Amino acid sequence: MGKEKPAEGKFVASVKVGPKGQIIVPKEVRDMFHIQPGDMLLMLADMEQGIAIQTFDTTDEMFEKLFPAKK
Repeated sequence: MGKEKPAEGKFVASVKVGPKGQIIVPKEVRDMFHIQPGDMLLMLADMEQGIAIQTFDTTDEMFEKLFPAKK
């Protein structure tokens, strides 16, 4: 099985949890999402579905879908 490059806009990597419970976001992912030192990220966790991390600039859209405004 050869090394295949992920599709455009996709990235796959393993990350290691350090002794303080910290993980490193790979440079390719930081570049892809324009994540800078000091940026805040939102972590979502579900025992059945796993863990997702997203940037705060996408949370408005997520909250609108979860809690639509009454018309």
